Amino acid sequence: MNIGNKIKTLRTQKGITQETLAVALGVSPQAVSKWETGAGMPDILLLPELSAYFGITLDALFDLTEEMRLERIQNMLWDERVLDPQTVQTETAFLLAKAQRDQEDAESLKLLAEIENHQAQTHRFQAAQYAKRALARKHDYKDAHGELVAAEGGQFADWYMTTHHKLIDWYKAFVKKHPDYARGYLWLLDQLMADHRFEEASNYLTQMARVDHSFRVPLYQGHIAWLSGRQEEAFVIWQQMCQEYDNDWLVWLAMGDNLARAGRFEEARQHYRKALSIQPAPKYVDALKSIAQLYEREGNFQAAMEALQEEIQILATQWDTRTGETVDRVHREIARLKNLG
Repeated sequence: MNIGNKIKTLRTQKGITQETLAVALGVSPQAVSKWETGAGMPDILLLPELSAYFGITLDALFDLTEEMRLERIQNMLWDERVLDPQTVQTETAFLLAKAQRDQEDAESLKLLAEIENHQAQTHRFQAAQYAKRALARKHDYKDAHGELVAAEGGQFADWYMTTHHKLIDWYKAFVKKHPDYARGYLWLLDQLMADHRFEEASNYLTQMARVDHSFRVPLYQGHIAWLSGRQEEAFVIWQQMCQEYDNDWLVWLAMGDNLARAGRFEEARQHYRKALSIQPAPKYVDALKSIAQLYEREGNFQAAMEALQEEIQILATQWDTRTGETVDRVHREIARLKNLG
């Protein structure tokens, strides 16, 4: 049902004429008539008044389906840098009710997690700004340094603060319950390697290899070797991986990451470029983000900005994304680099 038909239905149910509705909204009866026949649309500023007059929500006024509302929430999370508190409250209530009503609904719970993480990211950014201001006033303020590191996801010297044992235990139980889900092992392996628990990581990688026959097995074999101090062995494994899975763009992206971590920036850029060239459209822009960061670390701010401009072009031409936080973030990075240059 379009909005014109919805207005007509609501007006009829309320038992009022077009003239009565027109007076209540401060428009002409002809305007109301055009809305109801589809010859015109109410001004966007009138929509809250319309919903208030009929005692319904804006979503009800538009007959928004649950699927459309879920899509709107996802777009909000992608496009908005800072979420409106009232919108968060409203959509959280909707998602909680939907998840409670449908016990098979995982999407609503994922969106709830995404909303919380989005807000946490906003809070961490603001926390970092406050901590930096504190340190500008008192450079040796230890607690302010601690808050800055926490806000930016940095590293602490204290071992117990940097371990991932709770998450590791959760994923160990997860892969035991879902032994045939290969990707589950990857989340576990990442945490084990971060905590230097390499023997356990090797054992779980062996389990993963029974259900995963992709490049990810040699990729993680190389990661374990690298982090264990066997760098030459790691690159032998990775080079064989590139030869065996030559046509997979993700392989070249992953190899670019490996080379970047090793400080081999020019080789890393070459691998990122190959990943981008063989990736089917619409292309993800991870490679360009990495290229820009590598150029910035070398002080080549112009080349970094060119990579970011290329990212904007791909977002516009291949993803039809020209506005919102996805693009705004890139523009902020370009502005920051201009100031550095």
